[in-house]
Amino acid sequence: MAVENWTSDLNIGTVVRNANAFLAGSVTIVGRRRWNRRGAMVTDRYQHVRHMATLEELAAWAEREHLAIVGIDNLPGAVPLESTSLPEGCLLLFGQEGPGLSEDARRASTMVCSITQLGSTRSINAGVASGIAMHTWLRQHAL
Repeated sequence: MAVENWTSDLNIGTVVRNANAFLAGSVTIVGRRRWNRRGAMVTDRYQHVRHMATLEELAAWAEREHLAIVGIDNLPGAVPLESTSLPEGCLLLFGQEGPGLSEDARRASTMVCSITQLGSTRSINAGVASGIAMHTWLRQHAL
């Protein structure tokens, strides 16, 4: 899993906690190194968390590791997560609260998936989205 951290670190702790719950190999924080660990509920002590300064660095790493980058955001043209086969070797990439995936993140992604929502809210936060996306991958490849 990876998450962008350019202006707001509101959901990064929850992403780290979810990564631990679903046994993700690691979480990469792209952008600012500093983030609010409170939401991680101490899982950051035993979940592998790394930092990369740029999306270019993340994309190069993913290529070396043979991981397809799958962006998760409710953008026009995104394919519904619930009806998409995720690659077994993938890196789920989340944007930040508000702006979602940056333009660079969209370009780095092999595909962008959206999470269907039926209520009046425009979006769910990255922490919640990370749990839904990880569980989807788990159902498809590990259960």
